[in-house]
Amino acid sequence: MTPSFAIAFVAGLLSFLSPCVLPLIPSYVGFLTGLAAEEIELRRGTAVLHALWFVAGFSLIFVALGAAASGLGVLLTQWQDAIGRIGGVLVILFGLYLLGVVRPSWLMRERKIQLVHKPLGYVGSALVGITFGAAWTPCIGPILGAILTLAAAQASIAHGAALLSAYALGLAVPFMFTAYALDRFLVWFQRFRPLMRWVEIVAGVLLILLGILLLTRSFTLLSSWLQGLTPEFLKSRL
Repeated sequence: MTPSFAIAFVAGLLSFLSPCVLPLIPSYVGFLTGLAAEEIELRRGTAVLHALWFVAGFSLIFVALGAAASGLGVLLTQWQDAIGRIGGVLVILFGLYLLGVVRPSWLMRERKIQLVHKPLGYVGSALVGITFGAAWTPCIGPILGAILTLAAAQASIAHGAALLSAYALGLAVPFMFTAYALDRFLVWFQRFRPLMRWVEIVAGVLLILLGILLLTRSFTLLSSWLQGLTPEFLKSRL
């Protein structure tokens, strides 16, 4: 796994743990299945299938966004260095936002579609996932924006789409586990709740470091250095 994919996967995990996503996860599971918490424990297979369709829905949106961002970067290849530097500044600003240093009004406004009733069936769960993927919230927006900025700096559309696939996977894995073991998630969440502010702080620091790497054109040097540390027997299997 290259550094960019690892960063995207961790960004997905941090998005899942963000204060405006994590507390809503049980509600999402209940909304998707139409079951109470006690019923979900007895019908884990149904909950997992609904979660799988939900994950497929938001993954489709994220991958499409990644392909679009990297496609724009490919069209502007001659300005790749400028895109990297501007992107670095944006990512640093996203990091400062998560740290609470800056609070621009355009990031504070939520842009989302309210769903009162879920469409029936598994396809309905996919539609809810698409809605979730298209939503813009103050928590997930800066992290997603940073990964899209990184995708725009990639050399190919396929690489950008793969980058957002790694981000979607970071969101999907814990969500699937929650759908399967909601009772364990609720116990864990009560213990984790006091640490949620630290998720934003860690995410903010990581985004600032990523932004500095992009701004100074050091990200590719970091990737090359890390790949140089990879043993040859592993490279042959990648």
